[in-house]
Amino acid sequence: MTSTNLHENRPFCTKYVQLAFILSSLSIFLGGLFLIVAARVAKYAYKFISKCILSTKGEHKQRAQQLPKTRQISIRWKGAFLESVEMMLSAQTCVGRVLVILVFLLSIGSLIIYFINCAFPVEHYFTDHTLSIDMSFNAFFLFYFGLRFMAANNKLRFWLELNSIVDFFTIPPICVAYYLKRNWLGLRFLRALRLLELPKILQFLKITRTSNSIKLSKLLAAVLSTWLTAAGFIHLVENSGDPWVHHQNSQSLSYFDCLYLTMVTMSTVGFGDVVTKTTLGRIFMIFFIIAGLVLFANFIPEIVDIVGGNQQYRDSYEVVRGRKYIVVCGDITLESVTAFLRNFLAQDTGDICTEIVFLGETLPSLELETVFKCYSAYTTFFHGSALNYEDLKRVAMGSADACLILADTCSSDPYVEDTSNIMRALSVKNHYPKTRVIIQIIQSHKKIYLANIPNWDWRRGDSIICLAELKLGFIAQSCLVPGLSTLLRSLFIRQKGTKVKRKGLRHRNVGNDYKVMTHWLSNDFVDMTFPDVCRLCFVKLDLVLLAIEFRSGVHENSILVNPSAQIKLHRNTMGFFIAKYKVEVKRAHFYCKACHSDIDNPELIKKCYCRSRSRTRSFSDKLRIPQETLYLPDREPVKSMSLGVLPVSGITARTAALVIEEDSNALLDSTGMFHWCKAVPLEQAILVGVV
Repeated sequence: MTSTNLHENRPFCTKYVQLAFILSSLSIFLGGLFLIVAARVAKYAYKFISKCILSTKGEHKQRAQQLPKTRQISIRWKGAFLESVEMMLSAQTCVGRVLVILVFLLSIGSLIIYFINCAFPVEHYFTDHTLSIDMSFNAFFLFYFGLRFMAANNKLRFWLELNSIVDFFTIPPICVAYYLKRNWLGLRFLRALRLLELPKILQFLKITRTSNSIKLSKLLAAVLSTWLTAAGFIHLVENSGDPWVHHQNSQSLSYFDCLYLTMVTMSTVGFGDVVTKTTLGRIFMIFFIIAGLVLFANFIPEIVDIVGGNQQYRDSYEVVRGRKYIVVCGDITLESVTAFLRNFLAQDTGDICTEIVFLGETLPSLELETVFKCYSAYTTFFHGSALNYEDLKRVAMGSADACLILADTCSSDPYVEDTSNIMRALSVKNHYPKTRVIIQIIQSHKKIYLANIPNWDWRRGDSIICLAELKLGFIAQSCLVPGLSTLLRSLFIRQKGTKVKRKGLRHRNVGNDYKVMTHWLSNDFVDMTFPDVCRLCFVKLDLVLLAIEFRSGVHENSILVNPSAQIKLHRNTMGFFIAKYKVEVKRAHFYCKACHSDIDNPELIKKCYCRSRSRTRSFSDKLRIPQETLYLPDREPVKSMSLGVLPVSGITARTAALVIEEDSNALLDSTGMFHWCKAVPLEQAILVGVV
């Protein structure tokens, strides 16, 4: 036969050789599928016949009694063997983990051999030892496939799994190639789908532990496996050509060119320098454009957000000496952060000396990022959890002036919300006992858990803001002082752009810019009645005095709203004012009869240094006075403090002491905020009507 005839018969031989490779995979896949379906049909038919024909109970009992012991032993052994195989394949044992990791590594090795063989034609006589190495790898894959098949409960579902299909179209062609001494690339690129097992391997090795790292590994594995598999299919069909035209429209493309083509297609760029010529390749590109566009548009931005977000918000806070800052954690959402910043930062006063560090458990949304950028001079966001010690170190919790734990007031499950905040407070107190914690809870009965925290102490400023008590406190204060709840609501719930100006008020803008502020009153108000002090503050200082913190004894401390003239002010009294700026409230502390009695302009009232100011308490007295006034009769300090309608320094100590005693007739519960009485039988509580 001449060389011309050999050249003419070469495509014919190539066609039949490729058909042998393809039929080896299809015959095993379809033949096994037929046997599994036939076995399942035969099993159901046997059960149906046994129920219909052999319906006598005695015959069933006789068949059960005649079951040999050897078969029972074999069934038990088979069950124990299958259980051990299942444990091994699920990587629950050390041997199983080693097996799973080894299969993954050998799959990557087989994929690398495929990349090396891509430098040769699609079909060629092998001249190196790569095919022998790949054959040994596939022999191990065949053993692993047999283990998985034995352990599978549903054989049909296992036969149609992705990993099983990869084995069907990669293992038989390698065996045929080794037998024919000819190598055909075929569908060996499907080994790239084994990269989907990468996230599980990384979890076995404890490399990925956080949710973001696990999610990132899954996204990268999905994108990379899809990219490599699509490039392998394009490389096969373009270098082979369409079979119905005898492979005459083939073109020589390297695997790198196919990778370039699929990436350009997924990114919707489409330079057009590398295109498909075969019909199979173009049909594949039609479906790949749709799938690749969805994959690229969804996965790539999410990967960038995870990588970029982690780097951006995983830094550590740098403590600046002399600058105060607080840490805010808990419910960090757009609504909570916006409300907190609107109430905490008074930008119009120009007296912002405290920086806010937000510690959020989830990455901020685009809207929340915009809010942080608007307040970038005062706020900093870090991604982390208050339950993690490393995250607490990153925000320098030990140096913070306070830690505020916000609650989701609109939560559908208040129990879970309060429990989460209590766990955050417990974590902060365990690692940094001296850090002041202000926690917001929804349910009042959760306060007892905070009081039992070993390092919880109101003397350091630890406070509880209970929303349920705030509502009840408004109702109670409205009963004692009619109209107070409406006034406080107007002060607490402020809305911008709703100012109302009235005629006759020149210097006072009646609107929503006023708020409740506290400050120590000057000792020059000692022995004066509340109406006199209130009148002096309004006329002389341009301030509205709302209430005072009154101490009727060493062990009692309470808040009095608009008390009568019988109450006279003592030294070191805390006042509650309605004002716009903090500077205005300081006038009540700086007021001096000797220096400011003849001043008409309130803005001129500043701190003076006359002899009368010696009566003003020192800074150490400010810290010592609450410790002296809030002691129980047995000299045990009160360990918890709650906030009612107004900021208070403590509860009525005498009443709290009575609650602790077993035989007491206390009117309040252990928190000191709710009325309490002993249980009364139902028979005694029933009112009998008189006819």
